[in-house]
Amino acid sequence: MKNVLRVPAFRRLLAGWSVGNFADSVLFLTLAVWAKDLTGSSSAAGLIFLVLAAPVLLAPAIGLLADRMSRKLLLVLGNLLAAVVTATLLLVQVPADAWLLYVVTFAYGTLGYINGSAQGGLVRDMLPADLLGPANSLLVTIDQGLRILTPAVGAALYVLWGGHALALAVSGMLLLAAVLLSLVRVTESPASAAVHGEGGWAQITAGLRHLRTVPLLVRMVITSAVAFGVVGFFDTAMFELVEKGLGMEAAFFGVLMSIQGAGSVVGGLTASTVLRRWGPGKAQGAGLGLVGIAGTAMAISGVVGPALLPVVAAACFVAGMGIPWMVVALITTRQRCTPARLQGRVGAAMNVAMTVPQILSIGAGAALVLVVDYRVLILAAGIVMLLSALSLFVSRLPEPVDIDAAPTAAVDESEHSPEVARPMADADLEVLEGVGDQVHDPLR
Repeated sequence: MKNVLRVPAFRRLLAGWSVGNFADSVLFLTLAVWAKDLTGSSSAAGLIFLVLAAPVLLAPAIGLLADRMSRKLLLVLGNLLAAVVTATLLLVQVPADAWLLYVVTFAYGTLGYINGSAQGGLVRDMLPADLLGPANSLLVTIDQGLRILTPAVGAALYVLWGGHALALAVSGMLLLAAVLLSLVRVTESPASAAVHGEGGWAQITAGLRHLRTVPLLVRMVITSAVAFGVVGFFDTAMFELVEKGLGMEAAFFGVLMSIQGAGSVVGGLTASTVLRRWGPGKAQGAGLGLVGIAGTAMAISGVVGPALLPVVAAACFVAGMGIPWMVVALITTRQRCTPARLQGRVGAAMNVAMTVPQILSIGAGAALVLVVDYRVLILAAGIVMLLSALSLFVSRLPEPVDIDAAPTAAVDESEHSPEVARPMADADLEVLEGVGDQVHDPLR
């Protein structure tokens, strides 16, 4: 990871992204606790995760926006708007105001997809292919690893001073993130223009058409979609596990997320090595397998009585390790196999394919937990995860093929040197934006 940290533009992006992700983790994990305390319902808490994921339905249009304009500008504006939206939580006063938690969560989730689409493309612009894996490992390490601190920080703010103090603190951090991101200096790839003769829907779905031409990426997305189709069971069932299995208050959920964050630090620091040695398919499979093992262990620990805290803690740590392996493999493969100004739309297509099943499973979990033992839900999710992982290990998967591969960028030690940039030829964009007629079978 030392080489990627020598790129000045990436260091600045990393600083702004870290502050923004700290704010994100403090907020959305505590929002669920807030909803639980306000309503007394685990289902209401689980629905926070459903509402947070729901803006994925807007992802195709957001991806097009990220491919059409400056991604740096989108990142700055996204964090500024998120700061304003978060401040409206000051209006939540009584249980009847709980609906505002969901409105803010939806708006915040939408802005999160804007930031995600812009950030992925910006990293692709500033780094060569051989540095994408280490860069994504570092970003995911921070994204997940901050959960060691953020649940404790969020819980402390919430318990000591209430949700209003939490809202003000997060809003301030988002403003700081916007300032730091405005300092990033990078030459972005030329914004793609509308293809003559194609309607708006064809432009939005260009990412899906490109995705269908990359067999390895399609296979990884399909496997993830199957696994994510049950991962939402965890979101609601974990609150039941904390309350009924461990006999703790809902706020203890934040402690478990801190333990998961510790595992994610280990997973993030090793993700690029796993990806390099095993390849993207098996690296993703290993990550899914660890999450599956963790879920199965948590469920089994509570079969004969109350769940065992050491087992649940260890399972959260193991699941945390698996998440970066899975995410880094998927993101890096997408970046390598996709041209610069299709990154937003291909990322959007992948988000829809994986998040819609997750949304459905969160909704199903919120309903099923009322009539089905939480241990059964966790066990079912763990088994599906394990089977998804197995499918990637036993299959013969194609190797990723770099599209728009650039020469290895010169790593400059100087703060004042030009930033690394890889503009893409307009002709290449026109060819790749028109794909879709040559569809490959993802399972071959």
